[in-house]
Amino acid sequence: MASLYSGSHTLSKDDVNYRMHFRMINEQQVEDITIEFFYKPHTITLLTCTVLSLMYFAFTRDDGNPDSNLWVGLILVISFFLVISVLAFPNGPFTRPHPAIWRMVFGLSVLYFLFLVLIIFLNWEQVKLLMYWFDPNLRYAKREADIMEYAVNCHVITWERILSHFDIFAFSHFWGWGMKALLIRSYGLCWTISITWELTELFFMHLLPNFAECWWDQVILDILLCNGGGIWLGMTVCRFLEMRTYHWASIKDIHTTTGKIKRAVLQFTPASWTYVRWFDPKSSLQRVMGVYLFMIIWQLTELNTFFLKHIFIFPACHALSWCRILFIGIITAPTVRQYYAYLTDTQCKRVGTQCWVFGAIAFLEALACVKFGQDLFSKTQILYVVLWLLCVAFITFLCLYGMVWYAETYGPREKVCMEVDSDSPATRRRGKGSGKTKSINGLDSQ
Repeated sequence: MASLYSGSHTLSKDDVNYRMHFRMINEQQVEDITIEFFYKPHTITLLTCTVLSLMYFAFTRDDGNPDSNLWVGLILVISFFLVISVLAFPNGPFTRPHPAIWRMVFGLSVLYFLFLVLIIFLNWEQVKLLMYWFDPNLRYAKREADIMEYAVNCHVITWERILSHFDIFAFSHFWGWGMKALLIRSYGLCWTISITWELTELFFMHLLPNFAECWWDQVILDILLCNGGGIWLGMTVCRFLEMRTYHWASIKDIHTTTGKIKRAVLQFTPASWTYVRWFDPKSSLQRVMGVYLFMIIWQLTELNTFFLKHIFIFPACHALSWCRILFIGIITAPTVRQYYAYLTDTQCKRVGTQCWVFGAIAFLEALACVKFGQDLFSKTQILYVVLWLLCVAFITFLCLYGMVWYAETYGPREKVCMEVDSDSPATRRRGKGSGKTKSINGLDSQ
């Protein structure tokens, strides 16, 4: 059939294929549901439980404490918004451990986006009152740069001083780069981001004093040990997941208790693993610029972490800091997948919704920093910012050139690819007995 009729418009076959293709990226469908209860809609049941719980909280609790009223009301607003998210928002590119979880993650990202919009239209006093209401102890918080010294006595190098740097933050640094490698899945891009971030610290050191580091701390401890070790660990896990065969058995077909428990635990692992290829010799200029934009937004998101805690004055160990880092790390996973599909798949003409919201969040955070940190940014040296953009561009293009040279010199890696029609019986049986489905355009579900 060459075309399909939809309302008052006639859709060509290409339009239908495009819409189905985008839906695979933006709202991955679950194939071969083995426990139907968890995947069938229960909208009436959910509505009944929601109304009953709202009635319970509205008429049974003591509303004499104004602060308690605000807290309970805020928590319930967030909870009910997440319920609506489960019902209305897209699944995203992943199906594990359950699409509802990724819908709630998307719902949280939308809530955070709306919160940033609200913050931008407040004044400084209102923002501080909001922060003090959230945590009264923030009234006494001080900037780390005001109570600590950085890059002092760099010529003094002792084992005691080196070992003192291996604290919880160093472990977080190492673990964070392991997670970044799992998301990006490219040695070239990971090392490029690692090196450009250290350059970013140098160029913005005149604004953030805690970016000042001794050379041995920056080169050896940060780049080689923490960054390099995390990248190696993450890429090793990627290689392992690429090589293993994914053979999913239905939990109904497993008769032992141990087997059922193991299958339940494996629900939190990827359904398949994608071989990622960000760049190849035949890539267009648009794809090159897309990778450069990816690098800039990544650096901007990292910069926001430090500017937010410096301008709004809360320590790195505070819940506002580590909860934001954890949240950004979670929403980065579907964002990178959707952006990679948009960048490398010629049939994908627009970015996914989670990717769009993530980009908006990054720029709104930067906008909030600029608005409430005017005293800080008035000290900005424009030459440093321009040099930073040029250095990131040069190193990015150098990295991409290296990828092209490697591909042309050594040839593409041999990959065993299994192309499965999404409408074929083999796809519908994937949960019961099919092997791993690989593709280079990032469309297999995880």
